Amino acid sequence: MFDAANARRMMVDGQIRTADVTDPALVEAMLTLPRERFLPAAQAPLAYLDTDIPIGKGRALLKPMVLAKLIQGARILPTDRVLDVGCATGYSSAVLSKLAGSVIALEEDADLAGAAKEAIAAVAVSAVEVVIGPLAAGWSAGAPYDVILLGGMTEIVPEALGRQLKPEGRLLAVYGRPPACRATAFYLSEGHLIGRPLFDAAARVLPGFVAPPAFVF
Repeated sequence: MFDAANARRMMVDGQIRTADVTDPALVEAMLTLPRERFLPAAQAPLAYLDTDIPIGKGRALLKPMVLAKLIQGARILPTDRVLDVGCATGYSSAVLSKLAGSVIALEEDADLAGAAKEAIAAVAVSAVEVVIGPLAAGWSAGAPYDVILLGGMTEIVPEALGRQLKPEGRLLAVYGRPPACRATAFYLSEGHLIGRPLFDAAARVLPGFVAPPAFVF
């Protein structure tokens, strides 16, 4: 029988702490939130594996270590307003809610957004609002944000999202094209996003964040 509590502890001890994730509030969030509740029942035994977990329609939950290190890199404060772009079934938003003042969970797939609402309600997480809209457009109604997190990879610098950041805001994403992909922290400089690589990472590209094909003569 699947022992979720034990699997959760093993995930944190074997994947999170060993990756130099030291933020105590973040570690506690990942120790307490039941990640299996954010997956269909048949996939529950996969919840704590050291990999991206496919959830259909080309989407996946980020690998736990990648999510944890991205969130730690955002240096979230208890008063911060966060936009979670591509929240999928809501696990990342639930984790963020344990650190931030408020979280807007943006998803463009109505089925995933519905699953996120159900899962977030089931684990009694507060301060999360699930909204539906194109991921690449962000959610201007709630801007400006202290932190924007992308729940997947972008092949382009997401300048449109950058315009929804506060001047001192941070945008965290896996950025690049395979095999040259890095978790990256973006900051505003003279109105444009400037990236600082954090660590090697890979993820599935989010809808709306695919680079246009290069023109070849």
